[in-house]
Amino acid sequence: MGKLPAPALSRRLFMASAASAAASVAGSAALAQSTGAMANSTVIEGEISTSVARNVSSFRTLNWQDYFSSTAPAAIICDIRSRALHFWNADQSIYRLYPTSVPVSEELTRRGTCTVTQKVTSPTWRPTPSMLERNPEWPAVVEGGDPLNPLGPYALYLSWQYYRIHGTHDTRKIGRPSSNGCIGLYNEHITELFNLTPVGTQVILI
Repeated sequence: MGKLPAPALSRRLFMASAASAAASVAGSAALAQSTGAMANSTVIEGEISTSVARNVSSFRTLNWQDYFSSTAPAAIICDIRSRALHFWNADQSIYRLYPTSVPVSEELTRRGTCTVTQKVTSPTWRPTPSMLERNPEWPAVVEGGDPLNPLGPYALYLSWQYYRIHGTHDTRKIGRPSSNGCIGLYNEHITELFNLTPVGTQVILI
């Protein structure tokens, strides 16, 4: 098949291509850790796995005291197992629980502590150089607001390079293992979380 020009790239082809990309990157989570000029990029979300028949979020109760010494300036727990995000504001007067997408494989899953370093409206998506090498037909950039953009309307950038908490226009992803490392929310939920979350918020992925 010949190379498709970026303007003619359909969402179906773009996202289907991501499925083959996910297979290549599964053995190298280092993509999410690489450094260089792609500091404002994120790894593309993969196509929905056919092995997952339906969305599943099995919420469980979590106590912030088990993970943080305080919730100032705010605190987020991304629970990979139950596919949910927990948010507390500084004085715990606001608590939110949202269903999320999670990484598609254990190899692409990172756990530990980080912080929110930047809040971006209409975030731009850029594939990593190695992604473009494998998929030269992909656009080098997808601007914010484009329906092809995997990041939705808002993104919380984390101190781990390439990792984001963001929205998604593809609601099938929520409650599923469907990402290459990022945590995705329904667009209405990321809108609320974005407004509640200050830069410096503590984040832990468990």
